[in-house]
Amino acid sequence: MNERPSRARRKPLQADQLALDLALEPRYGGEDFLVGASNEHAHALIEAWPDWSDRIVMIEGPPGSGKTHLAAIWAERAHAWTVDAAQISMARVPYLVSNRALVIEDADRGPRDDAAFFHLLNLAREQGTSVLITASAPPSAWGLATPDLLSRLRLAPGARIDPPDEGLLKAVLVKLFVDRQLLVDTRVVDALALRIDRSLAQAGRVVAALDREALRRGRRLTRNLALEILADMPDLAEDGADESGEEDGDGVSSGGDSTP
Repeated sequence: MNERPSRARRKPLQADQLALDLALEPRYGGEDFLVGASNEHAHALIEAWPDWSDRIVMIEGPPGSGKTHLAAIWAERAHAWTVDAAQISMARVPYLVSNRALVIEDADRGPRDDAAFFHLLNLAREQGTSVLITASAPPSAWGLATPDLLSRLRLAPGARIDPPDEGLLKAVLVKLFVDRQLLVDTRVVDALALRIDRSLAQAGRVVAALDREALRRGRRLTRNLALEILADMPDLAEDGADESGEEDGDGVSSGGDSTP
């Protein structure tokens, strides 16, 4: 079988050439989710469905921590529809609940109709609809205008995703390099894990930037080159993340069935 050419053997680019930054599509399959101490409780919560202790559950964690990935895994299994909290209105509540499985993303972000949100949770319980809510902060920090909604959300069982430990961060870095068909020495991964912010989203940005810059320079990505690039781009070592790299998508989407 012919060996696939290594990316390290590509001809160096001329100085006036630009390396195209071809963004990879996120992989949200169950086999793509790496479990560690920081996210094992959230993962176990998803795995426990349909035997949840409540119809409504929550996953909380910082941007880029894997909330959308877990939500996508559950949506695929439960044939759930996915909406942003900002898209919930009184008129849409019966329709959204009718599918019997719903993901509400970014419940703590953007404009939100708290009365409609509260009505949706009540109707979901009445009709036996499973609802998975994701957020970056606990409900007490959302600025909720409806006290009853805050009480209802506080009662919902859930799990928090914490920043990854060193082992998980290294495993994610390795996977990100493999996804880009980059073979790097373990010293590259070790050096990055010591220098970048403990964030899965940041790891993704760093690997993308290293790949792009190594391609632009026409050099193999070694430990020395990785450190050189980090020194030239100090913002890579800091987490200035928003949720855009991980938790994207507007409108109603589906991990299993699509809405009409």
